[in-house]
Amino acid sequence: MKSKTLYVGIMSKSDYIKRTIAIAKGEYKPKADEPKVWFESIKSLAQILSNANQELLKTIAEKKPQSLSELEAMTGRKKSNLSRTLKTLERYGIVVLEKEKNMVIPKVQATDFRVEFGFGGTVAA
Repeated sequence: MKSKTLYVGIMSKSDYIKRTIAIAKGEYKPKADEPKVWFESIKSLAQILSNANQELLKTIAEKKPQSLSELEAMTGRKKSNLSRTLKTLERYGIVVLEKEKNMVIPKVQATDFRVEFGFGGTVAA
């Protein structure tokens, strides 16, 4: 699989809201290389990219399961748990869930991650 880097940022919820409003008002234009996916804390990012989820992504990327049932057999994780986890990962653009003939086929979209955060913020107040 060709690797794809997902750029993620860490920003407090209040700063994220200020940033979004500034963008909507045309006061701030995000740079092309800025993160498209934002987390409120390093802790929330760590929950999404936990060791268990990294193993799940690796399994999907390498073994290419053709259904959640197949993935369940490969990982030993219950289908309901997989479904919930994959939907969360899909919201962040890490996986895509393709529906085909009454089956859901998980596909990894991001294999590498670049994280940006700091104290200065990206939006002038």
